[in-house]
Amino acid sequence: MSPLVIRGVRPYGEGDPVDVLVRDGVIAEIGSVSADDVETVDGAGAVLLPGFVDLHTHLREPGREDTETIETGSRAAALGGYTAVFAMANTDPVADNAVIVEHVWRRGREVGLVDVHPVGAVTVGLKGEKLAELGTMAKSAANVRLFSDDGHCVHDPLVMRRALEYSKALDVVVAQHAEEPRLTVGAQAHEGEQAARLGLQGWPAAAEESIVARDCLLALHAGARLHVCHVSTTGTADVLRWAKARGTTVSAEVTPHHLLLTDDRLSTYDPVNKVNPPLRTGTDVQALRRALAEGVIDCVATDHAPHAVQDKDCEWSAARPGMLGLQTALSVVVETMVKTGLLDWRGVARVMSERPAEIAGLPDHGRPIEVGEPANLVLVDPDATWTVRGADLASVAGNTPFEGMELPAVVTATLLRGRVTAGRIPA
Repeated sequence: MSPLVIRGVRPYGEGDPVDVLVRDGVIAEIGSVSADDVETVDGAGAVLLPGFVDLHTHLREPGREDTETIETGSRAAALGGYTAVFAMANTDPVADNAVIVEHVWRRGREVGLVDVHPVGAVTVGLKGEKLAELGTMAKSAANVRLFSDDGHCVHDPLVMRRALEYSKALDVVVAQHAEEPRLTVGAQAHEGEQAARLGLQGWPAAAEESIVARDCLLALHAGARLHVCHVSTTGTADVLRWAKARGTTVSAEVTPHHLLLTDDRLSTYDPVNKVNPPLRTGTDVQALRRALAEGVIDCVATDHAPHAVQDKDCEWSAARPGMLGLQTALSVVVETMVKTGLLDWRGVARVMSERPAEIAGLPDHGRPIEVGEPANLVLVDPDATWTVRGADLASVAGNTPFEGMELPAVVTATLLRGRVTAGRIPA
């Protein structure tokens, strides 16, 4: 691979534009670079950040390639500024053994647009009854570091305790979809004024908060690492704040849609707004933003969930929950966190790159923009805007809740180990 110079970029949006020389996949020089026989990317004053890491992506392969594939999902991720994604286990067949996780890992390497890391299931078939082959998956070629039954809660406390104990021995992380299923039977929307007005069965905040509190205690006593998926309520943020103060090794993520959208969107009964956990209230949105800025919530994860038209273009109760997120995540974070003054560009790097890489144990992602570090990078035009059109996104599916919205910030190029995977082609 030829050396490459990125001309005129501002690392973390700070200072005057500089050049960045990349050689053999590593940042070799930062400053005013004079070099011959190199490829060139015109940074045009863009903000330069470490490539983003998504701990929560649904790539649907194997089994539902009609909605997404590892190739199309990887392309969407690269266009969104991501250099690594974690593919959830709720595929068909479920990624609960070494054969499936190695297939996902190898297919990701073949596509080569982002580093695809499979997430292993915690329990066999996501049924919450019997632990899956955690050790075999962790020691496989896929080197699984993150385990989750996402889409299903590991609701049995004994099973969850055993999973945490095994995870400590394996030095891996258990990520929980926090939903007490006995409190959400038939639930269709956040339990509150809007659901009552629309005649939709309520999804109580306590269904999430009670599981998070339970699991934080289990993790504390096991000395294990717990990660909480898609935090959505004020109460959950309070529980996390309490648990961290007690010394619990717990991390948490929030989705872009829970940072921006509220259950007011449900008034049209458009299933594009149906998601699990559901869109909450404006009070919850503000609390989640504050918790992310404070570090109580560690990172942003997309919960990118593509669905076929027939699974979304139907009556509300029959629709599948989930939204696209990979190509819109940065823009939503800029809209909700940067434009509001809650985060600067270093803060964006922290919540979209550095912390998720630390949580998952990725040594080559989320690294500082310094000489000698891996060139996993993203260029962002902070002044540009774009209008979201589901049909124009790289995913097979088009179920974006941001359809027609004008959002800030545009990814102009993404580099994986110094190779341009999206955006501007070297001049």
